[in-house]
Amino acid sequence: MTNADRTRMREPNAAQTNGYEILLRLRKEWDQRQLTGQVVIKPSDREVQVSRQGRLTYFLDPNQYKDTPLQDWHVFVNDIRTHSGKHRHQGGLVIYVIEGKGYSIVDEERVDWESGDLLLLPIKQKGVEHQHFNTEPGKPCVWIAFVYIPIMDHVAMEFTQISNSPDYKG
Repeated sequence: MTNADRTRMREPNAAQTNGYEILLRLRKEWDQRQLTGQVVIKPSDREVQVSRQGRLTYFLDPNQYKDTPLQDWHVFVNDIRTHSGKHRHQGGLVIYVIEGKGYSIVDEERVDWESGDLLLLPIKQKGVEHQHFNTEPGKPCVWIAFVYIPIMDHVAMEFTQISNSPDYKG
């Protein structure tokens, strides 16, 4: 008896109908994006979005932009005209002030900051309530936030919007 070559054939359309196959395909696509994709993101590549938190420009957001590496980060700029919305979540954000002067109310405590400063929102089980203010309305006040998504997942982050930015007209 001779050994015959055997070839396994996947059933047709299995990758489209089988949840496990979909998971494998999506993970492979995610892994590939970590290695390839857009390396330089210019502000002109993104649009300003007016949200309940204010005027935001997302540079990295795996829900909106799947064309970049580092799919486990949210990176966004907040252009604070007067003040942001107020919200609460478990923290874990790094905020770098690019331009201007302002302050944040973090758990009812005022924290002043200016261009070049770094704000660190601590991780707290019951969340960190915070809101950001421009102390010189009419002058630019811009910061960029860095959020590592696995931290959000690890702390089972909830997100509660308490009040909206005055820029939001939704």
